[in-house]
Amino acid sequence: PLGGDHHLGLTVPDFLTSAEAKAFVDVAESMGFTHQGSLGPLKGEAYRDNDRISVTDPLLAQTLWESGINRIFMDINISGKAATGLNPNIRLYRYVEGQRFGRHIDESVHLGDGSRTQYTLLVYLSGKGSAKDSQALVGGETVFYDHRGGIVAEVAPVQGMALLHLHGARCMLHEARFVKKNVKYVLRSDVVFA
Repeated sequence: PLGGDHHLGLTVPDFLTSAEAKAFVDVAESMGFTHQGSLGPLKGEAYRDNDRISVTDPLLAQTLWESGINRIFMDINISGKAATGLNPNIRLYRYVEGQRFGRHIDESVHLGDGSRTQYTLLVYLSGKGSAKDSQALVGGETVFYDHRGGIVAEVAPVQGMALLHLHGARCMLHEARFVKKNVKYVLRSDVVFA
């Protein structure tokens, strides 16, 4: 658990196998990424420098949900609402050497019908445990901060590991540290409550 409170966040080791994680990377690279940047605090935004793909895939969302995330959320209620599945909008992020995403919070999104996202799901597709040591990721940690700017948790990417954390009003400030070596790939979705 992050900061000792499982409601804030938790990691799930081996959520995907190395082969599954690599398959996502291969598909993403064949589709092609688009660079996404922002100028940072000057414009009231987090500094962001990464590449992304966004697809709407309800079947993939359902498959990921039913591969174990559903069990994690069986007993978690937020304002009387229960988790119903993942946001079908699946995003794939790529960070090459020197890229990062500065301190930010993840907004909660209304999806209609009274449903809204409450947790971020990140699945690291590269990191420690990647096939060859020559491709091992250095840097790219996800770091969480408390309201005083103290570090609550540092999560180093491990290939196939999932990270879940609350977002919206109770989201902890967090950042993706810059990648020092090799390439960081992440799959992102959100847990929907209704």
